[in-house]
Amino acid sequence: MLEQIGISFIVCASNIDEMIVAGERASDYVSRLARAKGHSVLAEQHRQDGESLPILAADTCVELDGQILGKPTGRDDALAMLARLSGNDHVVWSSVCIWSKSQSVSTTVFAKVSFREISSDEAEKYWQSGEPIDKAGSYGIQGLGSVFIERIEGQPSTVAGLPLRETETLLRRCGIDTWRNRIPSLRSEND
Repeated sequence: MLEQIGISFIVCASNIDEMIVAGERASDYVSRLARAKGHSVLAEQHRQDGESLPILAADTCVELDGQILGKPTGRDDALAMLARLSGNDHVVWSSVCIWSKSQSVSTTVFAKVSFREISSDEAEKYWQSGEPIDKAGSYGIQGLGSVFIERIEGQPSTVAGLPLRETETLLRRCGIDTWRNRIPSLRSEND
């Protein structure tokens, strides 16, 4: 998604505990995880004493009837989530946190999503596609899961896991020139 808007990046995995804290609201959950992921990568950068690059971290979850639906633990969990989402509205929460030099900025946004009815046969075939395995709520808007969506109130990029408009705003707040790699003449000007 960052490539889509002309932002170059390096992927750095973070290894954090994604367990939900009892009573935690969905918005607080994704905000906490995005900050923890960013902080984890920042700490690793400092241990390696390498160049301090800006760090962008994000997290997403699905909320249905006040319950957080994270990534499925397996086939049965995924099918159960899809059955619950079938024919219902839910909220997708995405949080973005950017660590740059001595500051961090973050935002958390949501989109409302309406699903059409999903048959158990469709849900099984969707599971067999492999797509739901690592997706919050057991579906991805950026792939086959998009066929289940009737309506979105909000940005599709929020549902995909990285709200692009808000991400660019945060990057600019951190002094990052988001237009640098978008237009060839600006690249040569800035190099």
